Amino acid sequence: MINVVGGGEREIPMEISYATSSNLNIADSDVIKGLARHVRGPARAGPGPLMGPTPSSSALIPSPPSLFAQWRSKLQSMSALHVMEFVFPCTRWIRTYQWQEYFQMDLMAGITVGVMLIPQAMSYAKLAGLHPIYGLYSGFVPIFVYAIFGSSRQLAIGPVTLVSLLVSNVLGNIVDPSDALYTELAILLAFMVGVLECIMGLLRLGWLLRFISHSVISGFVTSSAIVIALSQAKYFLGYNVERSSKIVPLARSIIAGAADFSWPPFLMGSTILAIILLMKYLGNSKKSLRFLRASGPLTAVILGTTFVKTFRPSSISVVGEIPQGLPQFHIPRGFEYAQSLLSTAVLITGVAILESVGIAKALAAKNGYDLDSNQELFGLGMANICGSFFSSYPATGSFSRSAVNHETGAKTGLSGVIMGCTMGCALYFLTPLFRDIPQCALAAIVISVGISLVDYEEAAFLWRVDKKDFLLWTITCIITLFLGIEIGVLVGVSASLAFVIHESANPHIAVLGRLPGTTVYRNIEQYPEAYIYYGIVVVRIDAPIYFANISYIKDRLREYELDSTGATKDTQEKERIYFVIIEMAAVPYIDSSAVQALKDLHQEYKSREIQVELYLFCFQIRFMIDFNDITILASNFSRRWPFRIQTGRF
Repeated sequence: MINVVGGGEREIPMEISYATSSNLNIADSDVIKGLARHVRGPARAGPGPLMGPTPSSSALIPSPPSLFAQWRSKLQSMSALHVMEFVFPCTRWIRTYQWQEYFQMDLMAGITVGVMLIPQAMSYAKLAGLHPIYGLYSGFVPIFVYAIFGSSRQLAIGPVTLVSLLVSNVLGNIVDPSDALYTELAILLAFMVGVLECIMGLLRLGWLLRFISHSVISGFVTSSAIVIALSQAKYFLGYNVERSSKIVPLARSIIAGAADFSWPPFLMGSTILAIILLMKYLGNSKKSLRFLRASGPLTAVILGTTFVKTFRPSSISVVGEIPQGLPQFHIPRGFEYAQSLLSTAVLITGVAILESVGIAKALAAKNGYDLDSNQELFGLGMANICGSFFSSYPATGSFSRSAVNHETGAKTGLSGVIMGCTMGCALYFLTPLFRDIPQCALAAIVISVGISLVDYEEAAFLWRVDKKDFLLWTITCIITLFLGIEIGVLVGVSASLAFVIHESANPHIAVLGRLPGTTVYRNIEQYPEAYIYYGIVVVRIDAPIYFANISYIKDRLREYELDSTGATKDTQEKERIYFVIIEMAAVPYIDSSAVQALKDLHQEYKSREIQVELYLFCFQIRFMIDFNDITILASNFSRRWPFRIQTGRF
């Protein structure tokens, strides 16, 4: 129990006992005459309320070690095996690998997802404005590197829709996609994204992304999915559509070129899209047909290629020649454009982290192992850096492929290695077969993914549960659709942070009343039957008190003082306030600005002959403040108090 007393003109003994943070113990038989109050409760522990600190009290407050000291201490306490596991997380599952139990499942999962990745990689490369071969390259080297440095055992990385759209959006404004520089800048972007991810992982900055609301992410993904689907319409319609990340230019371009509409690619693309969606639906609805979910893209490619090879329709465009063989070592070039690419690299890094770390944590929890978010960032960064030296554009974890990898029984990172081997076999042996894949089949794969990303169910849920989050979802979705991805993300994140700041600057404050027949005090809004005393205001603050919210707290205290009514239910007469009791058991810290503000509040109450009492419990510190002296009553500090406490007068 912490008792912080601010003395007024008259000293009135009051004691409070807590059963919980809101259990103020004031007896039913209290007799309130003028300023006199008699309140029952346990005696205060300790030799006396004003016991001063021992000379060694300040030594009990430990100084927080620096980041470098923390790393050095951690490394010194680790054995060689632990250091190996820390640097190369793959050694954790390699040491305990059970070949008879795990290998067959990892083999099947790796082959299944690898076969699924081949058509998806080519489709996403086309979405990014690149030749399909670069999608295959992005699904080869990064997979092996991530298997070494990544901490997730089921995450399937490679090219994904959102990142591909971002690459296309930024590079299309710098250089024409037919220019060789376009490809070089896409590869450079992978290098920059990898460096940013490694820096965030090493500096343990993954916590920054916690400030991005889930509703913002959902709204961004939904609008991006619509743009992704419209951007692939040109392969269905048979004529060129303007490349843009905004819905208005896309719609205007589609309408303007309607005279050039071609039926053959539309019929083929629509048929293949219907087959993919049907297979996905059957795979999700029936457990025995789950294999259909992963085989949809491959089926689309096989059917489309078979039709083209059989009938040779001239009106349906095909992929064309694809280089055969593994990617060659290639140092990224075009660093003079790095400044122009930096903002997009930051955006891709954020999207990649949100997508990858989110699914990786969920899969780790389902499979019963721990996952370090910062190690995950480092693993993704190394995968992109190494991939950029082998002609890869930015890669990250995929929701769909990771889910399939988990559902098909992947147990360890060996499934990722087998996935990479499957992609390597395709690059080395099968690329001649990819020449006749119709463009509309690849577009159907991208559109099917885009349709699955439209999160209308989340919007309906937010509307029912939280209108504020629904507003965030709507703002992000609309701004992204009409003003572009970069502005949409910026506005969405800014709005999310604005809500965080608003909630922090306007903390929850509850007026407490005593439940009839008990000594338990509760929020009168949640318990209307709770009993309040005339002349007394009892409030609870449920947040840290610091410079940004202290003015709001003072204003609310004045409002409660003015709105306070008598103790009986049948009277509405306003009564003069003699006591203001502030329970601060839920306050984790108070900064120096708040202490000064509380002092000013005390002086204000004192001038009006109102006694104020504060009841605190912070970081296992028991102390007493009477606004003339600060005295520490107990020690056992587990954390550092956020501002320096000095004994003596203000």
